[in-house]
Amino acid sequence: MTLPEWYSNQQCAEYLFNECVCIHLKSDVEKFYLLCLMTRKLFTFAKQECQEENPDSLMCQEVLTPGQLYLMFMKERLNTWLVSVKTAMEKRGHRLSSSWTSENMMKILNMGTDVTKAFEYLLATGNLVSKSGLGMLQTSGLCVVADKLNFIRYLSHFRCVHRGAAFAKMRTTTVRKLLPESWGFLCPVHTPDGEPCGLMNHMTASCTIVSQSHPTTGLAALLCSLGVTPVDGCPGQSYSHCYPVVLDGAVVGWVEAELAPLVVESLRQFKVLKEKRIPPWTEVVLVPQTGKASLYPGLFLFTTPCRLMRPVRNLAVGKEELIGTFEQLYINVAILEGEIQAGVTSHQELFPHSMLSVVASFIPYSDHNQSPRNMYQCQMGKQTMGFPLHSFLNRSDNKLYRLQTPQSPLVRPSMYDHYSLDNYPSGTNAVVAVISYTGYDMEDAMIVNKSSWERGFAHGSIYKTVLVDLTEIVRGEDSVVFGTKPGDPKNMDKLDSDGLPFIGSTLQYGDPFYGYINLNTGQSFTTFYKNQESGVVDNIKVCSNDLGSSHFKRICITLRIPRNPTIGDKFASRHGQKGILSRLWPTEDMPFTESGMTPDILFNPHGFPSRMTIGMLIESMAGKSAALHGLSHDATPFTFSEESSALEYFGEMLKLEATTTTAQSDSTAV
Repeated sequence: MTLPEWYSNQQCAEYLFNECVCIHLKSDVEKFYLLCLMTRKLFTFAKQECQEENPDSLMCQEVLTPGQLYLMFMKERLNTWLVSVKTAMEKRGHRLSSSWTSENMMKILNMGTDVTKAFEYLLATGNLVSKSGLGMLQTSGLCVVADKLNFIRYLSHFRCVHRGAAFAKMRTTTVRKLLPESWGFLCPVHTPDGEPCGLMNHMTASCTIVSQSHPTTGLAALLCSLGVTPVDGCPGQSYSHCYPVVLDGAVVGWVEAELAPLVVESLRQFKVLKEKRIPPWTEVVLVPQTGKASLYPGLFLFTTPCRLMRPVRNLAVGKEELIGTFEQLYINVAILEGEIQAGVTSHQELFPHSMLSVVASFIPYSDHNQSPRNMYQCQMGKQTMGFPLHSFLNRSDNKLYRLQTPQSPLVRPSMYDHYSLDNYPSGTNAVVAVISYTGYDMEDAMIVNKSSWERGFAHGSIYKTVLVDLTEIVRGEDSVVFGTKPGDPKNMDKLDSDGLPFIGSTLQYGDPFYGYINLNTGQSFTTFYKNQESGVVDNIKVCSNDLGSSHFKRICITLRIPRNPTIGDKFASRHGQKGILSRLWPTEDMPFTESGMTPDILFNPHGFPSRMTIGMLIESMAGKSAALHGLSHDATPFTFSEESSALEYFGEMLKLEATTTTAQSDSTAV
């Protein structure tokens, strides 16, 4: 155990108890009572009077947050550093012992291993270099680059929860199952198909992770005042008629079976009303004693960090309450008003789509689609060329995408406005004709109107940044700076006197890119643009090093490369309906309505029957209605009244429009 040789057997045993047995508890008495409870539970399970807990169920799990991983890793690195300093003192201490000055002490401390490099390596590669392994099942893939491809993708990175790479290689599929306990905590829609399906999940929009800790010293006294017998006391009834009360993994007492529901009700009221210093993220779970084998009965209280919590409405108090994964199993939560049963239902969902993640909430009418299509859309929504940020001029990313003409969707769910996604749009409204035409739209192909394309339909740009560092290009030469010789024919008048291209100029393959000059020899060098795609010089930033000593030796050149739709590009609706651009068709050969309107896109009707994306049909009708009325339509799932379905609703609207608009045949082009 790497303990000193002079430790007695008792000291070794105490170290073992402190570091290895019930390490969340401090005193030996608490550990004794918990081991007793574990033994009782084991005997009950052996007699088949209770079920085993499912370790793959969300109710038995917590989230490993980056802060927790950092703290564990830092603890280990500091421990390693102390051991290395101790070794250095043992080796060199006798030499320096004659004069213990501060300089000698600093020499000893500097001999310790570097603490920060391991963290830099962890962030750069995602690999964890640790002797103990920190109890992790994997040592690689712990770091993900937060892509700024579009804002939806960037957002989803911070809501992602992965079960672990070790489970991906398992033959069994039980780990990937979507259990009922996950309702409202993990999104059933937003998970990739293929190998990571069910392992890489995303938290729902309202789900949060407990990040704070709260002292629980006063909770034991509060429980005793509510009728709980202390753990070292004798309850009024026999132990078989009492539930153990466990607070954050420590047995604090016993409560009689008849009294337990009243204790739970009081605790829940204190929690919701924020009284008696009970934190609002407390989880109160009463596992009742039923006639048949269930989970081991008891009253369990949790206040620790890293648990998943979500808000619901407490009907008894009429306020919001945070509930946990284990707690959800033993309370009755209604979704709609009509489902509430007096005396049975205790809570109600805040809104019907609370089980969906942020990205899944952006799918219009997702409750009318076949479920795999919604899964595909969650992946494709994160691949869209959109508007990832506003600070293009100040950014120096390697690559950024930008849609030139983004639009606010005419048909959108309420969550779209809740997250103000119009600030970061990622799409365009289009006039779509669902028609079988020309044969260039077979399978998943689609045709785009050439005139729409020429007007800028779905045009985008790519921002590429090139970092040029002269200290790396010309090593050992301090006298090299950016610049050109006046009248140098190599520059072709395309570089300024500072050796850099003009902002706003277009660079073709082979054009001068930048020039630098040696001040000692007077020799000038020109580097040429090697990219096959022509680009516009968008921005040039003059940089320095960390010390500010290298003047005019480092620059960032940002190029704006137009990326317009070409044959072979992938387009998609918001319903997992993807299509490849197969032809730019002249507008004069396009189908047209009575009023002369031609569509932007021709979509093959054969894409609907097998995919069953009815939500896309409803969105098309709602989009037509929105265009005629000048109003955006609400496309939030599960919000239609029971009397009228979505199709009937929009059918009536379209009948109304047909009588009020002269161009009646326009309703065929959606």
